Amino acid sequence: MKPPRELRVSSDRSDMIVSFPEQEPVALSAEFLRVVSPSAEVQGHSPDQRITVPGKRRVTIARVEPVGNYAVRIVFSDGHQSGIYTWVYLHELVTKKDEKWQGYLDELKEKGLSRGD
Repeated sequence: MKPPRELRVSSDRSDMIVSFPEQEPVALSAEFLRVVSPSAEVQGHSPDQRITVPGKRRVTIARVEPVGNYAVRIVFSDGHQSGIYTWVYLHELVTKKDEKWQGYLDELKEKGLSRGD
């Protein structure tokens, strides 16, 4: 997969703007990126180990670090930094943003959890 043509953190650090060739830019919120982190801490080592991460409404992006030619590591204001966002995974987040976000909101509601204040 080709890398994104744009990967930019907003000035308030609350969003990362991502666009792939022949696609319009899409803003992915820091909260969204944090709660769908590809890290083992969030995803577990199998689907039944995945956790729902509550209380990240105010998280921001501290920095973005390149990982080879295939990914970036996003460091968040809450200290989380173990997720490696490959171009393939970022593309999936861009193209399925609404579906994944609604799934997250549904999980929070089902488990009685909150996005935080």
